Amino acid sequence: MRRRRAHGASEEALHRDRLIEAPAARIFAVLTDPDQHQYTEPSDWVREAISSEPVTRVGQIFGMAMHHVNAGGDYVMHNRVVLFGQDRAIASEPGQYGAAGQPDVGGWIWRYDLAPHGAGTEVRLTYDWSATPAHVRAEIGGMPPFGADFLETSLATLDVHVTSRTR
Repeated sequence: MRRRRAHGASEEALHRDRLIEAPAARIFAVLTDPDQHQYTEPSDWVREAISSEPVTRVGQIFGMAMHHVNAGGDYVMHNRVVLFGQDRAIASEPGQYGAAGQPDVGGWIWRYDLAPHGAGTEVRLTYDWSATPAHVRAEIGGMPPFGADFLETSLATLDVHVTSRTR
């Protein structure tokens, strides 16, 4: 069992919550559409989908073109879906293809939990690095590679995108 700290943190996970004034189905539609994945974070780190196939199941892999100075510029991440609950929860573990033909994952997971709240949805974003091996942590320079404010601004970016869309 992990010990909890104040402000949505545990020893090896961060989370932030935000009430988004939109139905869970609309938010989930964005989270499962690789073409809209760039609207889940506040910078230009996530660029564009490698394939536009919607995410529909556990085990599915979707690729994203990425860019980060600390990662050497442009690169591709392949995200394996590890949790899929229609309109309730989705989680994936990012990795890069290795010799085995499957993504070699770094040991961290991005997870979104959605709970209806009145006319809106309470969205929890969790970044969990508990399975990240010591050698990967050392390569990255420690975990997490960003602060909780990154999660807060990620949720704000998602909020603006979801609530500005008309359906």
